[in-house]
Amino acid sequence: MEMVEPLLNSDATLDLQEETNKEEGLGGETEDSEEAQLLCAAGDPKMEALDSRKERIPRDPESCDIPFYVSEFVEREVGTDYESLSKLGRLIEQLSENKAKLEEQVLTVSSEVPKRIQKALQNAEDSKKSLNQLLEKESLLYDSINDHLMTSKPWMEDLGVLISQIKEVERHLAYLKWISQIEELSDNIQQYLMTNNVPEAATTLATMAEVDIKLQESSCSHLLSFVRSTVQFWHKILKDKLSSDFEETLNHLHWPFVGPTQSQPFGLATPPANAQEIYTNFETLFSQLLKLQTSDELLTKPKQLPEKYILPPSPPIILPMQIMLAPLQKRFKYHFTGNRQTNVLSKPEWYLTQVLMWIGNHAKFLEDKIQPALDKAGVSVNAKLEFSRALVILILEKLAADIPCLLYDDNLFCHLVDEVLLFERELHSVHGYLNSLPSCMHILSEETCFQRWLTVERKFALQKMDSMLSSEAAWISQYKDITDVDEMKVPDCAETFMTLLLVITDRYKHLPAAARKLQFLELQKELVDDFRIRLTQVMKEETRVPLAFRYCAILNAVNYIATVLADWADNVFFLQLQQAALEVCADSSALNKLQLGQLASMESSVFDDMINLLERLKHDMLTRQVEHVFREVKEAARMYKKERWLSLPSQSEQAVMSLSATACPLLMTLRDQLLQLEQQLCYSLFKIFWQMLAEKVDLFIYQEIILANHFNEGGAAQLQFDMTRNLFPLFSHYCKRPENYFKHIKEACIVLNLNVGSALLLKDVLHSATENRAETTLNSSQPTAMAALNELGIYKLAQQDVEILLNLRTNWPNTGK
Repeated sequence: MEMVEPLLNSDATLDLQEETNKEEGLGGETEDSEEAQLLCAAGDPKMEALDSRKERIPRDPESCDIPFYVSEFVEREVGTDYESLSKLGRLIEQLSENKAKLEEQVLTVSSEVPKRIQKALQNAEDSKKSLNQLLEKESLLYDSINDHLMTSKPWMEDLGVLISQIKEVERHLAYLKWISQIEELSDNIQQYLMTNNVPEAATTLATMAEVDIKLQESSCSHLLSFVRSTVQFWHKILKDKLSSDFEETLNHLHWPFVGPTQSQPFGLATPPANAQEIYTNFETLFSQLLKLQTSDELLTKPKQLPEKYILPPSPPIILPMQIMLAPLQKRFKYHFTGNRQTNVLSKPEWYLTQVLMWIGNHAKFLEDKIQPALDKAGVSVNAKLEFSRALVILILEKLAADIPCLLYDDNLFCHLVDEVLLFERELHSVHGYLNSLPSCMHILSEETCFQRWLTVERKFALQKMDSMLSSEAAWISQYKDITDVDEMKVPDCAETFMTLLLVITDRYKHLPAAARKLQFLELQKELVDDFRIRLTQVMKEETRVPLAFRYCAILNAVNYIATVLADWADNVFFLQLQQAALEVCADSSALNKLQLGQLASMESSVFDDMINLLERLKHDMLTRQVEHVFREVKEAARMYKKERWLSLPSQSEQAVMSLSATACPLLMTLRDQLLQLEQQLCYSLFKIFWQMLAEKVDLFIYQEIILANHFNEGGAAQLQFDMTRNLFPLFSHYCKRPENYFKHIKEACIVLNLNVGSALLLKDVLHSATENRAETTLNSSQPTAMAALNELGIYKLAQQDVEILLNLRTNWPNTGK
């Protein structure tokens, strides 16, 4: 900083000298010539020397280059303006202040840094001393531990031997304790039985069974065998004793109730005097048998169906219920297995009905007597469901045995499936059977059986489709004489087909696996596509007469099927199938990301492909009908096109306006065809039809009649009368404002029937707007033209179209444009 002041002083001296030299160089020149002064200044050798001196200031890249910095600073702050030399004093003061602040900071830092360093060094010394002390202690402790280990090594070996011996003794002691506990429990059971205290014996056996369960993970095989054999020994004794007493009590109750006349305990006879005692014994024995449930599950493995049927896991039937079901199981196997006359493959309804009858006959007793006993014992089991589940297992075993014998007989197999589905429906709806329990649908879902079911379902559905389409009443609505019911005008074949699909849905909707349901859904979609193809083939035969009854019936059928499928798409069942299909497709990558997104967001449905194809067919058929009617309309309008619109008398020259004679064929053709199709098509289809036809007629009359002719005042009035008083009212039966569907005609009539003054004014406005639009791209006059047209009620026609229509008028004044 001390070098800055001399440098600044030298630069100031240079600037003063430069100013003096400049004044001397300019002295010989005239004051009124600024250009001459500038030239003299530029050519002054002293000034050039100063400039070159500034440029030749050395820059040392190895140093901080203070001279260059000072030169740059002066150049930036003062520049070549000599009047700014007055700033030098202020700059020197600022630099002096900065210098003083920097010196103060340097002094402060230089005084603080040694103190911090000294403190840090002191801390380091203290840490070093502490570390050395810790190392000394660690060394001493290490030596002490080693000495202790060496000293204790001999007696540690002795202790290890003693500890292992103690553990061995503890294991033997624990082993003996378990044996002692089992023997104690066994002795207790024996004593209870000797004193005829069966309830306590059953409770003790339950405790012993829990001990058996606790020891399952033990590796002491002999202990496990001893416990199991002891449990088995006492379980058999108690079970035999309680079972015999329980069966005797059941006999007193006239169990089982195998017929409708015995749907109550003791049959229809008056209950005996000791009925209450019998019920009390029954409940006591029932609760005691429940205590044997744990040991029974340990000793008895329930019979399982093969894994291919993928039955849901379910606990064993409770022991007292097994005893109660034994006579019914015996009856079932007696009648429906072996060579009995009641065991007939063609009559599955016999054993299915029998099981439903047994469930119904015993329902009241199960709810009134068994369920309270279960609740009192704290067992969370539904008596009726437990009873039903046990009988359903009999059905499953029977089906698993019979189905392989029926797979290749379509009629027998189909009959079996029908009866099983009826059985399942009544079992769930009437008796409250749960979907989470094993059912007949699990047997039908087995791969071989299910594929056969699909094949048979497809075969019979196709046969039904053949018969419904070949029927004489295939294209006649069943409700044709009932107006309120026959809104859709659905032919019999379409309604029968949708009923067939609905029946198929009811048949497979209770299948347990979503994948199986999706396979049936694919079958339904195949049937819809097949029916659509059949309708298309019949339609092609009727193409020559698209207004005939059968063609319209086919169109109604297509519309009805598409409408019903769209309704089904919002059904909860099919929405669940859509979610299942989404999961399957996501796993298999069968669909692209867009399709998956549409399924997930519910933008599409499982029937979208079928609905789109049906809608396309419907549109094609409607278009063909519209084209056919439109051709007839054009043919009927030939004379109307040739009407002499240029020479018709004006409205004032006629007493009463009347329809043009040449328009009668056109309007009569329209009327007849509309009436015919209104009777044959359903409301939604006919609405689409007449709107499409109205659009084509509107353009035809506008392009082929109005734009192709010139109109005097009478011709324009006649055209307007024909359209507004005759054509538009034809469609007033179908909507309130039919003129809105003939906007070209309506607006053209407005233009042609404007009075001369308004027409001239409109022509001028449009002409001005055209010129302004040609001159500028801002289009500032266009809103004025549009406003004028809108004020007249013209919204559809463009400005150019209105100009053309104005030029078709012939009733202009002689001086007009």
